Amino acid sequence: MADYRSAIRLLAILITAIVAVAFISGCVTRPDWHVTNEGMLEYPKCTLDYQLTTLETTDNYTLHEVIFTSRDMQIAGLLRMPEHEKDVPGIVLLPGATVTKEGAQGLAKYLCSLGYASIAIDQRNLGIIDMRGDLQMFLNGEEPTEHKMVHDALAAAEVLRNQPGIDRDRIVFAGESNGARFAIIACALDPKARGVIAISTCGYGVDSAIAYGQLKDPDVIQFYKSIDPETYLRDIPPRKFVMIHSVNDTIIPYEDAEQTYAKAGEPKELHTVETATHGYCTEMDAVIKTELEAIFS
Repeated sequence: MADYRSAIRLLAILITAIVAVAFISGCVTRPDWHVTNEGMLEYPKCTLDYQLTTLETTDNYTLHEVIFTSRDMQIAGLLRMPEHEKDVPGIVLLPGATVTKEGAQGLAKYLCSLGYASIAIDQRNLGIIDMRGDLQMFLNGEEPTEHKMVHDALAAAEVLRNQPGIDRDRIVFAGESNGARFAIIACALDPKARGVIAISTCGYGVDSAIAYGQLKDPDVIQFYKSIDPETYLRDIPPRKFVMIHSVNDTIIPYEDAEQTYAKAGEPKELHTVETATHGYCTEMDAVIKTELEAIFS
């Protein structure tokens, strides 16, 4: 029954994207962007092209603005580095759908207090999630925005790895809400990453929607599987998969997070808080600290 409810919720999310779309069979394969028949997104190695501008230096941290090229766009980020630390681990922070890189600095500051560097980036679809447009692009053989956002996360990880003082072998992806979906996918596609922390998120349950006959067209299925983090869960082990969710989440029901967690392989952990919130809150700090220590050990 839980899987059926997930399929119905997915249908409510996706149905407007399916209606009024001109179905054009097949997706163009290019050497720099590809989706497999199983719906797995593939990107080649990211090419570094970025500039750093120092915004602030204190006794505890240095804050840089970073502008890097990812696909067809300049992506803006904030890179926070702990002062007087050597070979520090780094975290790629992916904010939720309406949250800017500045809005992610509460978590970034906490991570810095633990001795971790972070890069938080502006999501290119900030506040506007156009699944209908992305589906149409895919069916036309064009690269959808949601795919480019995965590349943005992968490129941000490479920017982190290229910084003096960063331990390039200890990078984790973390995200909130919709950003956590991209964090999961990016971790699966980046074999050098150590793991992922997904806050207040869930997958789309595409497999459930297929099983209950809600999605039938193979090209539409291929696209939705390519943006569903549950498609990529198999490629995260032996790295650690961590979810943190409020049982009173006001946006994504806790049972949806449980459905995604159940599909993940070991090692994995699901932690809960009881605040009526969606996204990061300070009640999650102790869990984040413990899990990062375990991942980076």
